[in-house]
Amino acid sequence: MLNIFNQTALPALEQSAIFAQRRHNVLAGNMANIDTPGYQARDLSTDEFQTALSEAIEATRNPSPGYNSGDAADIDPMDGPRRAMENLLYHDGSEINLERQVTEIAKNQNLHNTAIALMKNQFETLRVAISERV
Repeated sequence: MLNIFNQTALPALEQSAIFAQRRHNVLAGNMANIDTPGYQARDLSTDEFQTALSEAIEATRNPSPGYNSGDAADIDPMDGPRRAMENLLYHDGSEINLERQVTEIAKNQNLHNTAIALMKNQFETLRVAISERV
């Protein structure tokens, strides 16, 4: 089934917001365990996620032959970014740096806020188009 939203930036923005939310949970866990002896800091790979998201966007722009027909229609290009969110990275066991965790949380929050703001803009554009008012 053809999904009209797959031709917009909304699926990529949705995956970015979900990634930021999951990464926030991981980073908050690091901060909560900062004084736990033997705790090994964790993180989600932003590089892996960005690579998977870039490939998914490219697959959406240039679908392979048969992408929108038959069984190929069930292939979701956003599966790659979803799988990238499942892989936890474990740091080397060295001391957890509070400042680094706070910095990563702030950067992650900026990613989340940007994705949400762009999604709101996309939905507002759709609302205007549907209502035929400017």
